[in-house]
Amino acid sequence: MQIAVAYADPVQQVWLRIDAPDDATVEQAIIKSGILRQFPDIDLTVQAVGIFGKLTKLDAPLTPGDRIEIYRPIIADPATVPRRQFADDDDD
Repeated sequence: MQIAVAYADPVQQVWLRIDAPDDATVEQAIIKSGILRQFPDIDLTVQAVGIFGKLTKLDAPLTPGDRIEIYRPIIADPATVPRRQFADDDDD
């Protein structure tokens, strides 16, 4: 079956299409894609993964056409980002 694996770091975005066995799991497809060699800083024991924007587990089964996404850790608290923007606007 055809699936895709997507990952973005601060410098580049990668979207790989691969053929995976019909009984493949998320983790098996990530390994087969070669993305872990391309981005050795990916740590699947720490980083979350999802399928089409929904969090999932590494042992989740895949269906044809799925897009696996590997998420980076959040480096800023999303709740404070708008406050910073409004604070910056007041300085004008």
